Amino acid sequence: MRALHTAATGMMAQELNVQVISNNIANLRTTGYKRQQAHFQDLLYEHQRRAGSATSNQGTQLPAGISLGSGVKTAATIRTMTQGSLTATERPYDVAIRGEGYLRVRLPDGRTAYTRDGSLDLDSQGQLVTRDGYLVEPGITIPENASAVTITAQGQVQATIPGQTAPQDLGQIQLARFINKTGLESIGDNLFLETAASGPAIDGNPGTDGFGTLQQSYLEEANVNAVTELSALIAAQRAYEMNAKVVTATEQMLSSTTQMFRG
Repeated sequence: MRALHTAATGMMAQELNVQVISNNIANLRTTGYKRQQAHFQDLLYEHQRRAGSATSNQGTQLPAGISLGSGVKTAATIRTMTQGSLTATERPYDVAIRGEGYLRVRLPDGRTAYTRDGSLDLDSQGQLVTRDGYLVEPGITIPENASAVTITAQGQVQATIPGQTAPQDLGQIQLARFINKTGLESIGDNLFLETAASGPAIDGNPGTDGFGTLQQSYLEEANVNAVTELSALIAAQRAYEMNAKVVTATEQMLSSTTQMFRG
């Protein structure tokens, strides 16, 4: 029966929905993580009687037709790019982005990735890098004898150098933003890649032209709400159970029909 296949598509859709929700819950404490949400579309319909078709030679029309749907499919898993709350870390190289923008990161293969995770540190050469050692673009080097490193809200990196009275400018942290942020491709490690859907990166300094500002010694938490995810998990579980009930009911109907023929 058609209902078996239709209910099966519903069960598969809710299984994927639970996978998305479980990933959100698993990343509750992941810096800069953006929650995902599954979106669904109905499948093709079989039109046994089309609305508006003629019902007589006098021009009367069918006001409502008969259409049988074939189930559901997953249309997309869309990321919600809202701002996460900021948490103090007391680490001088940590930066949180308040507002629009992503840090530019150079991958080992030469590609440029983008991240909201401002957990930065220094490598052996004093360059600002991510926790995985990837260089933050444009490259900024902190001198070995520098002290009191300051990262301003506008992304200027300054430090006090022995023998100098005024702080020395060490470089400018830039941000990138996109016309369609949800079109970015997630590759793990809190990194995103530019895609045709996201559009090309728009570069700029923090605090200018719609870019957010930086907050030194803070990190952005995941924008995942535990209560919301648990509520969505319960709803997905109930939807899965209802589709399973349809499978059970259909199986019982088929069994009854088979027994009738045998009798």
